[in-house]
Amino acid sequence: MTTVEYIRYRIPAGGGPAFEEAYGRAAASLAAAPECVDYELTRCHEEPDSYILRIRWSSLADHLEGFGTGAHVGPFFAEIKPYVTAIEEMRHYEPTGVAGKGSRYPTVYAWAGGEAAFLRLTDLFYTEVLKDPLLEPVFAGMSPDHTRNVALWLGEVFGGPARYSAERGGHAGMAAHHIGKGITEEQRRRWAGLLLDAADEAELPADPEFRAVFAYYVEWGTRMALIYAGDDPPPLDPAPMPRWEWGVTPPWQPQGS
Repeated sequence: MTTVEYIRYRIPAGGGPAFEEAYGRAAASLAAAPECVDYELTRCHEEPDSYILRIRWSSLADHLEGFGTGAHVGPFFAEIKPYVTAIEEMRHYEPTGVAGKGSRYPTVYAWAGGEAAFLRLTDLFYTEVLKDPLLEPVFAGMSPDHTRNVALWLGEVFGGPARYSAERGGHAGMAAHHIGKGITEEQRRRWAGLLLDAADEAELPADPEFRAVFAYYVEWGTRMALIYAGDDPPPLDPAPMPRWEWGVTPPWQPQGS
C-alpha cells in the first residue's frame, strides 16, 4: 500500500526563493528514485512562510528501507540539509479510500454519456463479435447478461457507479473470467479494433481527449486479459478496480511486484 509523507516547514521571511530552489534541485533525486510515486511542494497563502512537502511512496518500507538506504538519499539530503531545523512536522499517512474529484470536470463516464452510452456500445460491439470468425468461438457461449456486465465494467473503470464491483466481484471477478481462455494476440487485436469501431457506431464522443483515454484503456485492458488467459496467469489477488480519468491512469506496477 502506498504511504503519503507530509513534511511541514516554517521558512523565515525572505528565505522562500532559496528554499524552493533547493527543493527544485532535490526533486531530481525524488524523480529518479523508484520508491517515489509522486511529490509536490506547496506554499501557504495565509502564512507564506509555511510550506508543506507531500511525497507519495510506494510503501512505508520502500521509503525507509529502500530510498532511506539507497543511492538517491545522499544527493537529496545534501540539498535540503540546511532546512532540516525548519521542519515542524514529518509524518507518514495511509490513504483511507475516501477520495474523489470536484465537479469542475465531468468524469470520463459522464462525458461518454453514462450508462446508456456504454450499454449501446456493448450491444453494438458484441453483435459484431458474434459475426467475427476469429472471436465468435471465444464468445459463442456467453451468458445473456454478458453485454450488460461488460458495460458495467467499462462504466466503473471510467468513473461511473461501482456496480460491477458490487455485483461481479471487481477486478478479481473480471480476471477470473479469463483464466484458461487461451486468448491469442491476434484475437486481442481484433477485440480491441472492433471495440474502437463500435465506439464510432455508438456515437461516443469523438474529441481527441476522450478517444485517447478510451483507447488507452482498451489497449491496457486487453493486454491484461491476455496475461490472465495465458499459460501462467498471476494470482487472483484483490487488486483495486482500475480507474481511468482525464490524464490519470492507475499507477504503474512492474509484472511480478
